[in-house]
Amino acid sequence: MKEKQIKIPGPDHPISIQRNHTRVVVSVAGHMIADTRNALTLREAAYPPVHYVPVEDVDFSQLERTDHATYCPYKGDSNYYSIPAGGKKSVNAVWTYEDPYPAVAQIKGHVAFYPDRVDEIAEH
Repeated sequence: MKEKQIKIPGPDHPISIQRNHTRVVVSVAGHMIADTRNALTLREAAYPPVHYVPVEDVDFSQLERTDHATYCPYKGDSNYYSIPAGGKKSVNAVWTYEDPYPAVAQIKGHVAFYPDRVDEIAEH
């Protein structure tokens, strides 16, 4: 098995994580999946910003763990959840880095949502 490459964020691939001071609400099919005032916003290189929501502010009764997994050389291994209420659109809609690399350790205990796999990620 090939060893996973670990990369450190830097000038060529910056990653910043800041506390989001707005309320972030995620909904699917009329169900509120997450509601927090403690989200972290991760900005990575040229990618759109991603809100990471603390697990305690997520309704896990509406999520279903999947076997899907991906790897990011900057953040580590990620695990996924689907949102059954959203049907096919919401398969693997939620991801989490359960043991992120030290450079992004702040996102441990948080989940993120693909904007195109939920109905809304609203900031109030």
